[in-house]
Amino acid sequence: MAPVIDIRGVHRIYESAAGYMHALRGVSLQVERGELLCIMGPSGSGKSTLMNTLGCLDTPTSGTYLLEGVDVSMLDDDELAELRATRLGFVFQSFNLLPRATVMRNVTLPLVYSDCPVSERRVRASRALAAVSLPEQYFDHRSNELSGGQMQRVAIARALVNDPAVILADEPTGNLDSATGEMVLRTFRTLRDEGKTIVLITHDPEVARWADRTVHIRDGRLLTDEQERALLAADPTTRSAT
Repeated sequence: MAPVIDIRGVHRIYESAAGYMHALRGVSLQVERGELLCIMGPSGSGKSTLMNTLGCLDTPTSGTYLLEGVDVSMLDDDELAELRATRLGFVFQSFNLLPRATVMRNVTLPLVYSDCPVSERRVRASRALAAVSLPEQYFDHRSNELSGGQMQRVAIARALVNDPAVILADEPTGNLDSATGEMVLRTFRTLRDEGKTIVLITHDPEVARWADRTVHIRDGRLLTDEQERALLAADPTTRSAT
């Protein structure tokens, strides 16, 4: 079976008044269906650019990106927007919920931009919220009435509601305490066990420990196995357990 994500030789170069910045340098990466992958790197390593590329929010300067076998470079703006809405789910550090809207309204919002009938939206949202173990008693609470962990679970449910091919999570525990962050990571593990493909972006080795596989990015390049071993030998705090 072909990988759900397959990027080959991707470069991303930005032009500014200060000159050219080479954010990604020949990155190649495959992510299998049902895999929980962590992309780990320090600030400025290129991991956010890689996340934006995987999320079809940015376009590579060169190279190929296949999502479920589709070459995204061949899609126009409308097709890319539909791809983001239906095949990709996004989870952010800052939750990005509508604060005065109810939990149910936040989770059904992506369905407004799809072909989902109005009569099915609450059913699908309820199913997504059940998948992240949020009790039904919270469904009609406003999101600003929830704890940080509850808000992040709502954000994950919103990412799930369109049954995407991939969930992309950018520092999903960055605004949470350790116990709440662990609860969120357990939610991702459960979703992985149910066959979801998840890509986590982080600088935190404790988050990386929850992944099936971790790749390291430095200076816009994915490190080889030998470079990763050298990195671990030099700084054991970067170690991740599969």
